[in-house]
Amino acid sequence: MGVDPGVASTGYGVIEALDDELTLVDCGIIVTPVEQEHGERLRHIHEEISLKLAHLRPDVLAVECIFHSKNLKSLVDVSEAIGVVTLAASQQNIKVIKYTPLKVKSSIVGFGKATKEQVQLMIQHLLGLESPPKPHHVSDALAVAICHRNLGC
Repeated sequence: MGVDPGVASTGYGVIEALDDELTLVDCGIIVTPVEQEHGERLRHIHEEISLKLAHLRPDVLAVECIFHSKNLKSLVDVSEAIGVVTLAASQQNIKVIKYTPLKVKSSIVGFGKATKEQVQLMIQHLLGLESPPKPHHVSDALAVAICHRNLGC
């Protein structure tokens, strides 16, 4: 299972990898209401991702992490979302592996500065989907899951 964490929107994507064939199991987005207090938004993410983990029982949770940002508030907010996702996995004894956006894009597209559209098209191709997965939080989460599978961790 891959996760693209954020306070406003957290994308998730679950794939199954058998030999060289990838299959989409489930994907979606957890949206928090902008009018909610910040702590309530984090609680909502934790509850929803916990339900997904309990239902889907992934072998591992791969999370996209940012380590720098021009906007300190965004960095802190995303880090908090990563924290609640990591906590949810830990509470269910699911191993968490973290990847940088550069590593994810390099693994999927072969270029660390790939655009979101390039990632979406490659995910569409790799999973044999009729159209690119949207919104980008979902395609990013699927990219993280596929990155983890590609790197053989």
